[in-house]
Amino acid sequence: MRVAIAGAGQVGRSIASELLDNGHEVLLIDKDPRAIKAESVPRAEWLLADACELSSLEEAALQRCQVAIASTGDDKVNLVVSLLAKTEFGVPRTVARVNHPRNEWMFNEAWGVDVSVSTPRIMSALVEEAVSVGDLVRLFTFRQGDANLVELTLPEDSPMIGRRVGDIDWPLDTALVVILREGRVLRPDPDGTLELNDELLFVAADETEEQLEDMLSPHHHRPGRD
Repeated sequence: MRVAIAGAGQVGRSIASELLDNGHEVLLIDKDPRAIKAESVPRAEWLLADACELSSLEEAALQRCQVAIASTGDDKVNLVVSLLAKTEFGVPRTVARVNHPRNEWMFNEAWGVDVSVSTPRIMSALVEEAVSVGDLVRLFTFRQGDANLVELTLPEDSPMIGRRVGDIDWPLDTALVVILREGRVLRPDPDGTLELNDELLFVAADETEEQLEDMLSPHHHRPGRD
């Protein structure tokens, strides 16, 4: 997957490094020459340009990207980049960083924003989620303890499809907290069943993540895990 990131500051570079580690192509764009630190993320492509200019995004070949991330420290820039990416270049998925909570109401589909978030970990995880059916995605780590919020979308070959939730013996130190299905948020019902493409969110201990992934999606593996 090809990902363009507008804003090559600490946040942008953090997201770029994680996505590169997961096997994606990354282009970092920034108009400030001081931000172009190619040696900090040597595997990424770099472009010195203003991401708010159409000509810059044409040079970046944004139409070839599956995801555009607006990660600058300026909310106005992030909105403009998202809008241009979506409307002018047809980028399928846009992820925008919100710097000031008072501006959050603007980060919606009207401005071309698919997902608005405020931390690098969640931003990169949401990008991964777009192409990771069957793979476990860690959304964030809780400050206390060794537990994480993780997500997995059930693939068509999951042995859990059709299983009654109450009959499933989840790994130790794992809790199913919510099911996202066709735009609805569902509390896990012991009498309910799991369906294809259900997005499951768990709180799970570090050591149980791989066991949980193998249980839900035994034929899928995260990039670089083998």
